[in-house]
Amino acid sequence: MAVNKVNLEEHTIRSEVIASGGMLTVKRDQVRLPNGHHSQREFVLHPGAVVVVPLLDNGNIIFERQFRYPLHQVFIELPAGKIDPNEAILTTGQRELLEETGYTAAQWVKLGLQHPCIGYSNEVIHMYLARGLTLGEHQRDIDEALEVFEMSLSQCMQMILDGEITDGKTIVAMLFAEKYLTQHG
Repeated sequence: MAVNKVNLEEHTIRSEVIASGGMLTVKRDQVRLPNGHHSQREFVLHPGAVVVVPLLDNGNIIFERQFRYPLHQVFIELPAGKIDPNEAILTTGQRELLEETGYTAAQWVKLGLQHPCIGYSNEVIHMYLARGLTLGEHQRDIDEALEVFEMSLSQCMQMILDGEITDGKTIVAMLFAEKYLTQHG
């Protein structure tokens, strides 16, 4: 049985850049709504990112503790970073894993993607599971300060439930990784 879909698409009438920085651009668009009325939309353009679930041979996962300035708080996160211009998505994941943790991986599994801020940003975060890890030297940027550590999948999932891990990209990536590992070992 066919389901009729309601037209929900909005159409851009006019667009302006409100602010532009090194990584983000903020825009304000005037739009025509499906009912013909006009409205305004403000949103952030983001280059996209990759988050990596690095799985050690012992079954533990590599995490980071990192201070995040907008919230003035230290967070527990998975390695992640923005996609550079003209960079392949997998290359971003490989680069960020090495830069932040010093690890390289022999096997990469695409877990999926997420849209973390659909109400105000076009950001897309691609999620990968990295296996066959080898430790080398990290290559952090001069402005990156973080602590790398490992914990078990069950510890991580409990920390999510207890509210100790609240970073959205990490939570979603861990849910995807847990499902993948349950199905594929």
